[in-house]
Amino acid sequence: MAGRHAQPSERIRLSRRGKVTGGAAVVVLVGAALCAWPASGDDHRSGGTAVTAQDSPTAASSKQRPTGLRQGSPVRSEPGNIPGLDAATRDRIPAKSRQVLVVTGEGVDSHDSTVTLYTRAKDSEKWHAGKAWPAHNAAKGWTKDHRYGDLRSPEGVFTLSAAGGKFAAPRGTKLPYDHNSSFVANGSGVEGEPLAGAFDYVIAIDYNRVPGSSPLDPRRPEGAAKGGGVWLHVDHDGPTQGCVSLKADVMRTLLRTLDPAKHPVIVMGPSGH
Repeated sequence: MAGRHAQPSERIRLSRRGKVTGGAAVVVLVGAALCAWPASGDDHRSGGTAVTAQDSPTAASSKQRPTGLRQGSPVRSEPGNIPGLDAATRDRIPAKSRQVLVVTGEGVDSHDSTVTLYTRAKDSEKWHAGKAWPAHNAAKGWTKDHRYGDLRSPEGVFTLSAAGGKFAAPRGTKLPYDHNSSFVANGSGVEGEPLAGAFDYVIAIDYNRVPGSSPLDPRRPEGAAKGGGVWLHVDHDGPTQGCVSLKADVMRTLLRTLDPAKHPVIVMGPSGH
């Protein structure tokens, strides 16, 4: 998640000009990454407010990647299986899902992670690994009980049903997409890096939000204390407030690839989840 989330008076407001386009909602499993907005905008504290020094972790591990894989390198796994998932997590992947985005953190307290897309054919049970991309998650790592402001990404399985951004949807985008000028990240990130461009493209993770609505929708069904606004968004070369961030070209690839007809899911959490 980019920078600190705005206080209620600083929240990004929905633009009446924003238009949601695209097809049906996509189902995505996520294990835990947050960019929530307070009460109606939790961990996206980027709305013009920089993170204070006491919130900054040591910067040492930001250049380390969990598996040492280079961006775009193939992932080795046993044919047919998605590696690294426990039985409970595997059971939460819907039977109809044919795209699974796996976010694997280096450790429970690490903000470095790797994102891999797995796919299977319609009439097959065998999963095939695609490319692996380096990513960032929340500054303090992961949690199974995310709370607003804890600087941890939520572990678990979540649907992915809408996208949006300051930029227009890349050609071929299949998710419903809210092209909206309100997607602006200001200020500085946890390690002092600029946040400009972080919300050029976002994909909403359905943690404590109304599935299918714009990523900017401030509603929090489980209450403000549980945070919200957890997104996949453009990487700003530093840890997030709870979201998962990837390079802009990877975000464009995911927007073109994730297909509601294939019921994509995202699974997120530290290594061994």
